[in-house]
Amino acid sequence: MDSVAIATLVLGLLLGAMTFLFIFRIVLTWYPQADLTRFPFNVIAVPTEPFLAPSRKIVSPIGGVDITPILWVGIFSFVREILLGQQGLLTMMLQGKSF
Repeated sequence: MDSVAIATLVLGLLLGAMTFLFIFRIVLTWYPQADLTRFPFNVIAVPTEPFLAPSRKIVSPIGGVDITPILWVGIFSFVREILLGQQGLLTMMLQGKSF
């Protein structure tokens, strides 16, 4: 396995996992009584909060709803598509196509 294939695998797993965690974070916003410092909710909150905290300072809630997890799902999905999609940069490098 060459370095591009390893990078593709690792990035695919990482970006997919983060998207999955942010989707769970969106679901957790429906339950404000959930304590994000306790297990199992902290498994979702700990990796996502470093992204959400700074973005909450920029994007205020709309109608009292925190939309930053939705924005991060879009960002991670976009990055995954740009790098690993059918015409993604790493996919094309892995297939040996020139840009």
